Amino acid sequence: MAKTTDDIREELIAKLEKVSGLSREEAKNELLNELQKDLTADMAKRIRNAEDRIKLDSQAKAREILVDAMKHGATNYTAEYTISTVSVPNEETKGRIIGREGRNIRAFERAAQVEIELDETNEIRISSFDSIRREIARRALEILVKDTRIQPSRIEEVVDEVRKSMDDVLLEEGKKIVEEVGEFNLPIELIRMIGKFKFRTSYGQNLALHTIEETKIAMSIARELGAEVEVVRLGGLMHDIGKVVTDDEGTHIQKGVEVAKRFGLPKKVVNIIAEHHEDRPFSSLESVIVWVADAVSGSRPGARYEPHENYVKRMSAIEDIAGNFSGVMSAIAFQAGRDVRVVVNPNEVDDDAMTVLAHDIAKRLEKEAEYAGQIKVTILRETRATATTAAH
Repeated sequence: MAKTTDDIREELIAKLEKVSGLSREEAKNELLNELQKDLTADMAKRIRNAEDRIKLDSQAKAREILVDAMKHGATNYTAEYTISTVSVPNEETKGRIIGREGRNIRAFERAAQVEIELDETNEIRISSFDSIRREIARRALEILVKDTRIQPSRIEEVVDEVRKSMDDVLLEEGKKIVEEVGEFNLPIELIRMIGKFKFRTSYGQNLALHTIEETKIAMSIARELGAEVEVVRLGGLMHDIGKVVTDDEGTHIQKGVEVAKRFGLPKKVVNIIAEHHEDRPFSSLESVIVWVADAVSGSRPGARYEPHENYVKRMSAIEDIAGNFSGVMSAIAFQAGRDVRVVVNPNEVDDDAMTVLAHDIAKRLEKEAEYAGQIKVTILRETRATATTAAH
């Protein structure tokens, strides 16, 4: 009887099983395993290629988002660093401000604790490393320019009035900062604290300018990524609030967290403050965004420069050293620390003691102050007598 096709097929399979030493089921499994290996290798290769493409695309997209965000970070807010200017209408007004033999200008420098620079133009330059002193002097001088009664007693009165009104100045500056980033629902006390940003620098970068720039960048990134823009806005605005808290101990992050909690800010905003220097792991996308924006603003070319920060610290140290003597009412450093003027209480320091005090301050500065060259110490002692007429 002739063999059928099925019979031949079965014989061939039997021979193959005998030669290979595998059963039909074992051979099937072996083929499937080999096929699976080939498919796995192919899939892995495809995945790696896809990941490489995604990385390239994501890097390009990230650069695009950051560049666009930095464009939005531009701000019109201005802040002076060491010099402010006040315009005077004419030479006559400038002459009144200078006073006979310069007595008015000397009285102004002493009262405002700044240095005045004059030239042929109709501008008066106010120089001081302390931006709050400089702002007080600028506002006082603007009032005096409009005033015809310019004399030492009037100068001291105006400077004192402006100094007492600094809370209003801080509120005014705080409103400018929060409005610049579109935040309109904060307590007045917190806005006043934010106003201190204008008068604070970090590595030479003005804190108000940095905060506005960083917040705008963060908000732009948040919009691109679909994050909570309002959380990022408030977190960016508040991330460095601890830098203007001078009464409490701790880092600016710890002090900033305390401020945020005291004003009842949302937990996400508190976390942004706590995490913006990676002291804690990031708890949200919003925290990461503010961290990125802070780094972009602080590290861009020209944003920060260490010498200014060192200059401010050096000038402050010189004033602290000179002011830490008995009988000293105030100490003011000028000319990059080469000139220190010390005002003493005339009831505690007499004429003879002035010479000894100047010598002692100079010796202490030699030991403790970091400076190049010489420091000139000038002691100012002034006595006054006043009387008031009876009312009619």
